[in-house]
Amino acid sequence: MIFREVEDRDLLLKARGGNVDAYNGLVSRWEKRIFNYLLRLVGNREDAMDLSQDVFLKAYQSLRKLDDPARFAPWLFRIAHNEAYSLLRKPRQDGELPGDIGDGPAYGRMLPVETSLAVERALKRLNADQREAVLLKVYEGFKFEEIAEVLDTPVSTIKSRVYTAFELLKESLAPVRRES
Repeated sequence: MIFREVEDRDLLLKARGGNVDAYNGLVSRWEKRIFNYLLRLVGNREDAMDLSQDVFLKAYQSLRKLDDPARFAPWLFRIAHNEAYSLLRKPRQDGELPGDIGDGPAYGRMLPVETSLAVERALKRLNADQREAVLLKVYEGFKFEEIAEVLDTPVSTIKSRVYTAFELLKESLAPVRRES
């Protein structure tokens, strides 16, 4: 077991005992990752900030429901997933959709910012299930079994989504060759 998991488990056990500082320690460790995950799902900073707060409040209120403290990370991301999809199911009053970053071709060597934008654009082309599986695998570093737990989906389905998404991303991100 890695050091961080041991510390998370200890903090979780203390937080269950009413130690607010221990829970604040967990929030400090996980808030950036949860926020980034939510931002990629909902595409709006303000919504991601609000959802992050909701996630940590719900997690705090439900600490005693977590059976295995070693499963804190997948459990926390499951709460985040549920909150994000609750928001996404609500009709938007302003009619806004997350912004699209252009679709122009990329030639030659790309700068880091351009590469990042190309990756974000390619991720937006995936369906929601594929995109979320890739986010959890690549950006959050979860194992297939943990992703299956977060998304409440069979491991075989998660593997299929990830590998299909990787193929689609590879096609989208392959350098475009100039014809001479």
